Amino acid sequence: MYTSDKQVSEKRYAGVIWGYLLTTVSCAFFGAVYELFSHEVYSCFMIYAFVFPLLLGAIPFFLMQKRGKLFPGKAADLIHAGVAALTVGSILQGVLEIYGTSNPLTISYWFAGGTLTATGWLLTLKKQAVRE
Repeated sequence: MYTSDKQVSEKRYAGVIWGYLLTTVSCAFFGAVYELFSHEVYSCFMIYAFVFPLLLGAIPFFLMQKRGKLFPGKAADLIHAGVAALTVGSILQGVLEIYGTSNPLTISYWFAGGTLTATGWLLTLKKQAVRE
């Protein structure tokens, strides 16, 4: 890999990491404000919605950047989609719980998010194994 390619990928990773950190803070803020106006009705899904972009997005991309490894393009896209589905699913589940209802279709967020994220990680591990 050329030096300029490495610098571009490091800048791209920095943007991805900052995007995930901004999403993490936004979800935490949204959850806090929503809970403030929920008449003392709380939901763990709403409170901890920020965990998905933090633990599945910012931290893994930061660690991979520090190790000098790169996510393959399609794998990164799958991970991004999976984290988005898990985050939105958590917020939706929290909204429904605070409202006092449920919907059996919310399980599709968990299934889709988990499948997309796991597939992205498997592709990454496969590419890393082939390179080494």
